[in-house]
Amino acid sequence: MLKKVSHLAIILDGNRRYAAKLLKEPWKGHDFGAEKVEKLFDWCKELGVTELTLYTFSLQNFQRDQREVEYLMDLFCNFFESERIKNKIRNNQIKIRFIGRIHLLPRKVQEIVDRVQTETAGYSHFTANFAMAYGGREEIVDGINKIIKEGKVKQVDEQTFSQYLQLQSQPDLIIRTGGERRTSNFLLWQSWYSEWFFLDKYWPEFEKEDLLKVIEEFSQRERRYGK
Repeated sequence: MLKKVSHLAIILDGNRRYAAKLLKEPWKGHDFGAEKVEKLFDWCKELGVTELTLYTFSLQNFQRDQREVEYLMDLFCNFFESERIKNKIRNNQIKIRFIGRIHLLPRKVQEIVDRVQTETAGYSHFTANFAMAYGGREEIVDGINKIIKEGKVKQVDEQTFSQYLQLQSQPDLIIRTGGERRTSNFLLWQSWYSEWFFLDKYWPEFEKEDLLKVIEEFSQRERRYGK
């Protein structure tokens, strides 16, 4: 019997290598990756996942070729301005949230972030968090600075500190596609007891069957939490 996965997180890795495999420009792979995200929404609904967190653009990604960064920003805008995606979000009552240093993104992206978050704030069936201009260490630093700025808390415990992070919930499992075996500064605080799965498939190659296999293996793992 499959265990319930309430919160799933994924590092969407391998888009560029997938494009190279098809002899296309590296950043063209992000188009295929975006199509897979749309399908992922449906798979999560079928499997009873109620929260999804996607690592879509890290702070370190700003160091990539400027043409690729601009391509990614345009792709993001086109994704959320698509009538098909708007309808999917509306019909499935998907609350969209963004975590990261959003103020570093281009103004056009910030405007879409504000619009999407406002329009979906009242939805409660499913939550999709997009980590953009995000870094786990930076999220922790930003949380500390919020505490200092407020000057209200004299002593901080784990529960109190978590309230100052952008994402309070903890993923049950985290998948990284693309063959790499590292966490890459993703959800450092929240993933303290998440189950990690590393897949060799590139993100555009990821299918529902792969997700089912991960959940099956997750169901067989014994989560002791140090006990």
